[in-house]
Amino acid sequence: MNTGLRISAFAAALAATFGTAYGVGEGLDLVAAESTPAHDERHAPSPSGADGHTGHDTPAAAGGLQISEGGYRLELETSRVTAGHHAALRFVVRDGQGRAVTEYRREHEKELHLIVVSRDLLTYRHLHPRRAADGTWTTPVDLPRAGGYRVLADFTPETKGARGLTLGADLAVGGPYRPQELPGADRTARVDGYDVELDGTLSPGKAGELRLSVSRDGKPVTDLQPYLGAYGHLVALRAGDLAYLHVHPNGEPGDGKTDAGPAVSFTATAPSSGGYRLFLDFKHDGVVRTAAFTVNAGAAAEGGSGTPEHSDGHGSGTPEHSDGHGH
Repeated sequence: MNTGLRISAFAAALAATFGTAYGVGEGLDLVAAESTPAHDERHAPSPSGADGHTGHDTPAAAGGLQISEGGYRLELETSRVTAGHHAALRFVVRDGQGRAVTEYRREHEKELHLIVVSRDLLTYRHLHPRRAADGTWTTPVDLPRAGGYRVLADFTPETKGARGLTLGADLAVGGPYRPQELPGADRTARVDGYDVELDGTLSPGKAGELRLSVSRDGKPVTDLQPYLGAYGHLVALRAGDLAYLHVHPNGEPGDGKTDAGPAVSFTATAPSSGGYRLFLDFKHDGVVRTAAFTVNAGAAAEGGSGTPEHSDGHGSGTPEHSDGHGH
């Protein structure tokens, strides 16, 4: 065989290998490589309050960029699922001696909060898995779109002096891959007949207030129900590397000064300038729904009109949409 024929045969074999890598038929499933943050960001101590989370006046550190931190490691036992199919996602958090962690501090009514999000930030799940006695966590997942995903575990070990951690690992979702762009900026998100208005600014290195107001059929919703100990739960993820910023509302149900809507107020600090996707979970009429916005840190806050597929598949009337186990 001459040189040209040998090269052609090798190229064909290589193409066949990549074309069937995920067993997805005619589609191609791409998983982005894990981002490596700047040295000072990876190794800087996380500024935390007494509850292990960022205080209002302390610049937020980016979380979720590492699979291990502070002597703890996130170990996915399920590293791949198939788009459109029910699956069980299993994982373990291990300490510095390789032992599965079995004791956690409860925060916002849960020992551990799990976020599963696609790399393009269009599919989002806020899950609450169940822990077995041996430390293995399990939760059902059903992800509608193929591609690269990030699994983010937010927790605080029940150890003296332990701080809150957010560890991240990659998850591959097989199936025909169809890339999509992040929705543009807008101040209103619509989900299941509810309109959510965003007001405020997300600023890099500076605390700012974000107010999200909920209405339905043009009328303000003034009877939001507590969800995870608050009237709203906000997660911010940075476009590109999916750096995680978990913010909490100003006030809580029963404190005598926080109304049950229509507005839920948060104080947030972006770890850097750039684009972010905000996901607001709120509960009304017994159902948790998610409104999503695209904003740019460093500019006037602008919401995003797109809602994640999380609400399409799970926010249409079933109370299991956030954790698969009801609330």
